[in-house]
Amino acid sequence: MARTEPTATVEAAGPGGRPAVAKDDLAGLEAGLDALERVDTGRVPFRRTFREKILPPLTAVLVVLVLWQALVSFKVVDDPAKLPAPSAVWDEVRTAWLQGELLGYIWTSVSRGLLGFLFALVIGTPLGLLVARVKFVRAAIGPILSGLQSLPSVAWVPPAVLWLGLNNSMMYAVILLGAVPSIANGLVSGVDQVPPLFLRAGRTLGATGVRGLWHVVLPAALPGYLAGLKQGWAFSWRSLMAAEIIASSPDLGVGLGQLLENGRNASSMPLVFLAILLILIVGIVIDLLVFSPLERRVLRGRGLLVKN
Repeated sequence: MARTEPTATVEAAGPGGRPAVAKDDLAGLEAGLDALERVDTGRVPFRRTFREKILPPLTAVLVVLVLWQALVSFKVVDDPAKLPAPSAVWDEVRTAWLQGELLGYIWTSVSRGLLGFLFALVIGTPLGLLVARVKFVRAAIGPILSGLQSLPSVAWVPPAVLWLGLNNSMMYAVILLGAVPSIANGLVSGVDQVPPLFLRAGRTLGATGVRGLWHVVLPAALPGYLAGLKQGWAFSWRSLMAAEIIASSPDLGVGLGQLLENGRNASSMPLVFLAILLILIVGIVIDLLVFSPLERRVLRGRGLLVKN
């Protein structure tokens, strides 16, 4: 029985006797590379966005509400002074809205928190660069920054009241003392993770001194810096809530922390839950509107995120 030999494609020899690459192979290679580099930039269908980004948190909220109502309905917690029904909290929301006070509570705290965070950003960024780039400064105040970051924010409220009195300056001082160490340490961590090759390449191209910081160090340290900013905002918000709960004065207005304290003083659990929910919602909204888009943009710019 005759054996059939497999057919083979013989390529013409190139220079030096090496086989030449077929045009079809080059075309396939280029198509593969194009496929690897291609990023789908088209608009994501609303159905997919709803299914992947909107439906999961809505489902989680619904589950929490159902469990909350079940605890009340089945009298697992039968004391309304300890766990009010969701409808009682909603009545507090409706009353505050109809009286025109709900947005005022939120804006009083949010305006203080954002302004204090901007002050912390202005102070913490150059401080972080100084600690990261100057060995003597790092040895001198680096451990102090780490210690301040671990210190509870509430510990700064009594001395701030004694130093500055019951006013907005006291609030901003507490925010700064809570947020500046986080922002500075985040930037230091980001700078420490910059590959030395980037620095050498920058010096070769003439990016030294301030130009090197602006064009090489800061862009390369951006992920760590952004993590520090995110943590700095969390510390700002927590510090502000601690200050508003402890230090109360008619001249300061009623923020969310003061609203929480008012609910405790009045033994009104629906008001306490309202304040807690508003504090939580503001933190989530700031993260979704500010830090999450920034984080996605940084990751996408480094090729680490290809899906919206």
